[in-house]
Amino acid sequence: MIRVDEIYSNTFWPYINKNIPLTRLFFCDPPGRSDPDALFNFGHDVTESNYIFLHDQEPIHLDIHKPLFDDVIQRNRDLNHRRGVNHSAIVTSESDSEFVEQVCSQYRWRPFYYFFHGWAAMDWYRGYDRTFLMPEPKERKIKHSFVSANRIIGGKRNHRIVLMYLLLKNNISNALISFPRTCPAEHIDVIDLAADLDPAMVPVFQQADLPRCFNNEVGHPMHSCWLSLFQENSQSLAHVVTETVFHGRRHHLTEKTFKPICLRMPFVMVSSAGSLQYLKSYGFRTFSDIWDESYDDETDDDLRLDKISQLLKDLDSQSPQELQKIYQSTIPILEHNFQHFYGGAFENILWKELQDMLVDLRSHITHD
Repeated sequence: MIRVDEIYSNTFWPYINKNIPLTRLFFCDPPGRSDPDALFNFGHDVTESNYIFLHDQEPIHLDIHKPLFDDVIQRNRDLNHRRGVNHSAIVTSESDSEFVEQVCSQYRWRPFYYFFHGWAAMDWYRGYDRTFLMPEPKERKIKHSFVSANRIIGGKRNHRIVLMYLLLKNNISNALISFPRTCPAEHIDVIDLAADLDPAMVPVFQQADLPRCFNNEVGHPMHSCWLSLFQENSQSLAHVVTETVFHGRRHHLTEKTFKPICLRMPFVMVSSAGSLQYLKSYGFRTFSDIWDESYDDETDDDLRLDKISQLLKDLDSQSPQELQKIYQSTIPILEHNFQHFYGGAFENILWKELQDMLVDLRSHITHD
């Protein structure tokens, strides 16, 4: 198990300091920050000639992160007595990414990858397999079609607004959905956000009863680093994961994806195309034998949202008896995913991946 809040000091830096000499390590801290003031580094000798930049927490958005990327370049101008850097690399947590390709072309970085958010989920959700917070799958009484928790709805996460618009239009009535009236990150009303996306959405949101919250929540609190909403999840067939990233060609999943796995729930992914296949590559199973998962193959972002909303509409139209029957049919998959996460197999895959990446980094910097 990696303590994810110490991954830079306890995992990466000891390896780099020993095996990749004359190399600095840059990273952002605390998690979630990606501005120049959050940029830290190990190593500072002017005789160093290489650097590695770990941008492994947040997805790359060049329009947002350009000040950070420029600052990395600026802070390394003293390398090799100002003769310039010999080798540089950026390590991200997104694969097959047009955005990584763009930033590497602009800054002349060599890209490397490991699944940071897999490690984060392993750390944050450890121990929940030794609790009694959720009924066993065979004991659950399914009342609702799905549960969907939405907090930040502005900026790069406005796909959540479009999905909510489609769910409202489809008169979804048996789902448990949280959704703010005002984005807690940008402090902008959903009406204004919707107007910027498509004015046709505005009347639907004007008539919606927002905000929607779970239990007695106020202000849509952050639940990223722990599991929660146990009653809502235990009574719902599926967990709708509205991921951080939706648009464009890239694979970037966060800890959100692992919440239903740890809660032993089926899931529907509101994420970039190919996310289900990406998750399968780490040994998890999905639900193509239970319902239509062809949305994962749709590369047109608008059409993918339409397909997802149609699937959720179909699930919402089912009777409680049918929802219970569908859930029972998913239990073998749920148990496999739960055991794969908590039984060590997923961690072994992550550890091999990280070690292989470090070997590749070493080869790039010391042998190129």
